[in-house]
Amino acid sequence: MTDQTSSSAPIRVRIAPSPTGDPHVGTAYIGLINYIYARQRGGQFVLRIEDTDRTRFVPTSEQMIFDALRWLGLSWDEGPDVGGPYGPYRQSERSDIYREYVDKLVANGTAYRCFCTAEKLEEDRKRQMAAKLPPRYPGTCRWLTQAEIDNNLASGLPFTIRMKVPDEGSTTFTDELRGSITFEHKNVDDQVLLKSDGFPTYHLANVVDDHLMRITDVIRAEEWISSTPKHVLLYQAFGWDLPRFWHMPLLRNIDKSKISKRKNPVSLIYYRQAGFLPGAVLNFLGLMGGGMPADINNGTEKFTLAEMVEHFNVKNIRTGGPVFDLTKLKWLNGEYLRSISLDDFYSALRSTVLSDEYLRNIAELIQTRIETLGQFGDLTGFFFADNVVPSLEVYVPKKRTIEETLAFATEQLAVLEASDWTPAALEPALKKFGEEKQWSVKENFMLLRAIVTGGTMSPPLLESLVVFGKARTLDRVRRFLDSQKKQSK
Repeated sequence: MTDQTSSSAPIRVRIAPSPTGDPHVGTAYIGLINYIYARQRGGQFVLRIEDTDRTRFVPTSEQMIFDALRWLGLSWDEGPDVGGPYGPYRQSERSDIYREYVDKLVANGTAYRCFCTAEKLEEDRKRQMAAKLPPRYPGTCRWLTQAEIDNNLASGLPFTIRMKVPDEGSTTFTDELRGSITFEHKNVDDQVLLKSDGFPTYHLANVVDDHLMRITDVIRAEEWISSTPKHVLLYQAFGWDLPRFWHMPLLRNIDKSKISKRKNPVSLIYYRQAGFLPGAVLNFLGLMGGGMPADINNGTEKFTLAEMVEHFNVKNIRTGGPVFDLTKLKWLNGEYLRSISLDDFYSALRSTVLSDEYLRNIAELIQTRIETLGQFGDLTGFFFADNVVPSLEVYVPKKRTIEETLAFATEQLAVLEASDWTPAALEPALKKFGEEKQWSVKENFMLLRAIVTGGTMSPPLLESLVVFGKARTLDRVRRFLDSQKKQSK
């Protein structure tokens, strides 16, 4: 067995986002690199939907992923919506395939059934942590006799399938950016491959799908480096050749922490709704990591997707985490806005913050509340403003301190993040939270109204939040909290 895919094989790459919420800028970043890599080599760019985590599955997320990637201009050659020769391209539609292949691993002794309950696993974890040991599966069911296994199966006990990592030795693989990487087997857990509900974990599905879809190059985020030895062991257990592995550096906040919604908007929906141009967003992502030469277009840092395909070199990417600087993205977007024609500028406005759909939804909220059309702006200004900062007099309820108000707003943000974005879902979630914190409905909702709108008067609050959009609402609340923290320092 060779240690990587033959260099003569037609290039095939993929991205495999999970439909668990808004599409992430990290998906666009990795998608862009995969897209460029494929286009430079006459290869195929595949979109696969990894939807086996049913507890976090969001039904609308898949279409949002499609729409966001197409908005950016990243088209795929094969995928759930366009088909292809190696489908299905949704993992939830491939369950029989995974069962077939996991049965092969059990049969050849490289995987085994685990009957441990969640309670037993939690006891083991607590015991290991108390002993200051890294929590990992202790291999309890690895040593069951065939008679014990048969008896458990006859009793109808639920089970998972785990991979059997060798007790000794190590696994080495090549990262195309980092060189040779070795993991000692004593540090690799007996990973669950098939859950008790019959759905595969990421590790099994990833390896099986990449092999069957003939993926030659796995280009993904560096957070998967620690999982790669498990994947290599699975390839070896099946007797399959390895793809080439490229682990891209993670996008970082300015303070070098991993990019997160706590410090930056990470939803591609936000960038589209807030009026960023797709070309500017792609351009900005293309600057991450150093894959583009610095002298393109006289060092202006502006380049098109076509120019990226012509000049980008994935081997030049630096492994240090690139900084996702929102200030720089806004500057770059401004450069794009100033460079387009007035007609294109107007079209951009009409397709985002002044779209027919957005204006119609706003009009529906205020039609019964105004006496002249000239009053439209009085009630709706916050829908179009980007920087809304309420005064202390507006957002701090009577008999509340600034400190407890900001603490409440911070937890209120978490409630908003976890809620479905409909009035029917938002209202009970916010009221329940308010009751728990002993805040009246009036205090609770007036605070949120002040943060989002900047004042005490607005169209119906929850309906306004839905029209404004979840991504933009969350960003507005986060920016409010950040501004207050900075003022307190």
